[in-house]
Amino acid sequence: MSFLDLNADLGEGMGADAALLELVTSANIACGGHAGDAMSMRVAIVQAMARGVTIGAHPGFADREHFGRRRLVLPPDELDRQVREQVSTLLELAHDLGADVRYFKLHGALANMAAEEPAIAAVAFAAASGLKPDLGILAIDNSAQVEVGEGLGFPVMREAYADRAYLPSGLLLPRSEPGAVLHDAGDIAERAIRLAEAHEIVAIDGTVFQCEAQSLCIHGDTPEAVEIARTLRQRLDAAGIAVRSAW
Repeated sequence: MSFLDLNADLGEGMGADAALLELVTSANIACGGHAGDAMSMRVAIVQAMARGVTIGAHPGFADREHFGRRRLVLPPDELDRQVREQVSTLLELAHDLGADVRYFKLHGALANMAAEEPAIAAVAFAAASGLKPDLGILAIDNSAQVEVGEGLGFPVMREAYADRAYLPSGLLLPRSEPGAVLHDAGDIAERAIRLAEAHEIVAIDGTVFQCEAQSLCIHGDTPEAVEIARTLRQRLDAAGIAVRSAW
């Protein structure tokens, strides 16, 4: 039987976390960079634990004004510091609460830059090296993140995006472009079924490319996030595709 892990970016102050945690199987918790603070992290951890949802850290550029979606050029030591501090903070809070953080996933502009540039991925990923044994990486499939993460010895789970349009290269269409963010829950569900069954994604120009992702992201700040997640669960179940954690 095919399966998909459904992950969502949570702890970002969008108000839909509790509803999403009833539907997803992995939670990427903002850890103080683009969003989040100690209180929001604790709440998200407790809520995820109560529902048996796998917990991951979601570090990004420390740029709250732009929600971590502005591309920044940082010195390697500063990028290392930002990622290390954010992941460490969530790990420490989770430990205090008796929770297990299984992976981390880069956010926003940092994720896209790391997908394109191996050197950026290497710095960002190495920053979390040694923080916790067997800490995994949720990495954008068909990107530099996968090869770099595996090369550094991390367990890597490949990811695709439910609510984002793709370029023929397999990378995401920039949010500045028309049609970059998808909103129709039915269309998104069809894409998810095709991914699970045929390992295919259709790019913005109609190009079909292979994708081996086993985890599908729903952005928690998308207004239709809960509707998308609910429709995905219903349609995947009807298609005989299990929804479970990939970790």
